[in-house]
Amino acid sequence: MKAEQFEINIEQEVLDDVRRRLERTRLPADYANDDWSYGTNREWLRGLVRHWLDEYDWRVHEHEMNQFTHHRVVIDDVPIHYLHQKGKGPNPKPLILTHGWPWTFWDLRHVIGPLTDPAAYGGDPADSFDVVIPSLPGYGFSMPLTRTGVNFWSTADLWVKLMRDHLGYDRFAAEGGDWGALVTQQLGHKYSEHLIGSYLTLAIPLDFMEAGIGYGDYEPHEQAAVDRVQEVSHAVTSHIAVNVSDPQSFSYAMDDSPAGMAAWLIERRRAWSDCGGVVEKRFSKDELITNTMLYWVTGSFVTAARFYAELARNPWRPSHDRRPVVEAPTAIGVFPKEILIPPRRWAEEYHNLKRWTPMTAGGHFAPAEEPQQLVADVREFFRGRT
Repeated sequence: MKAEQFEINIEQEVLDDVRRRLERTRLPADYANDDWSYGTNREWLRGLVRHWLDEYDWRVHEHEMNQFTHHRVVIDDVPIHYLHQKGKGPNPKPLILTHGWPWTFWDLRHVIGPLTDPAAYGGDPADSFDVVIPSLPGYGFSMPLTRTGVNFWSTADLWVKLMRDHLGYDRFAAEGGDWGALVTQQLGHKYSEHLIGSYLTLAIPLDFMEAGIGYGDYEPHEQAAVDRVQEVSHAVTSHIAVNVSDPQSFSYAMDDSPAGMAAWLIERRRAWSDCGGVVEKRFSKDELITNTMLYWVTGSFVTAARFYAELARNPWRPSHDRRPVVEAPTAIGVFPKEILIPPRRWAEEYHNLKRWTPMTAGGHFAPAEEPQQLVADVREFFRGRT
């Protein structure tokens, strides 16, 4: 199917319904939870709902999104939404950027300008990229998803078809975090001959649901990484457990209450970002609401949640038994508050690792938290690669 351009224009009836639901929000009792140790704090959430009703304007953010050209295409019966922004330079490299959960494509907006038009941001035009930012299948405007079996490794197959068959890029670069990192690793594993290189902000085994990284794999000087895993483990295990086991049941509640959906998504933002326990140090109320709205107005919470269940039901299997597993040239940006920083030794054995960059700040949402650091390292890694 040929790609079609479209403009985001959510029906007013949908927005009016959100308001009515917010006005009727019923918040449960909450005590001894000032530190969010039991989950999202009620009074903070009450303030967010008030802001949502009194000050937030979806149309402002919708207009900002529409400054970019949006496309939809159906590949293998899977609808895919993507942005395609051409680079301004002598020879832009094609680069596909893949988000994760609970992200959306909009978390990558801060890197689009610097990557496509580096000269406008004090950079070298020779470092420009043609940027492609798709929404993962079943996320945001990559809807409606109605077929099963779509997970990170099948998404890599879709990305190759998108980049090569639809956009005409025979070879391309890839970057990703969270699910996007796994998609990017799979590209570097199965399709290394088509990749200029892989840039990751999270690196875990592709068969992580069956075999993970143990604490014994870390060297003594990597204790900070072990401490970080232990710090966020509660917020990681809870969402994986429900999304793998019964995401459909859980999603009925999420799709019935915008405040409830926000509470679940934002708690992860707080726990997984480099915010020191104050989520608004990294994300404004408007940004947090817009992220929630992109799940709400598209009805995509349930299919995003199923991304986990589909992997559990269709486990990753290697396309070859060579080492390293990820053969494409790989760089890893090491953000100190990422939910998992891999042991350096493992990363070198598992990937064709060419670059390892410890960052000064940032967590799980690197393109939104530290776009300047990410852009600088992406430019450096891909400079000179063809």
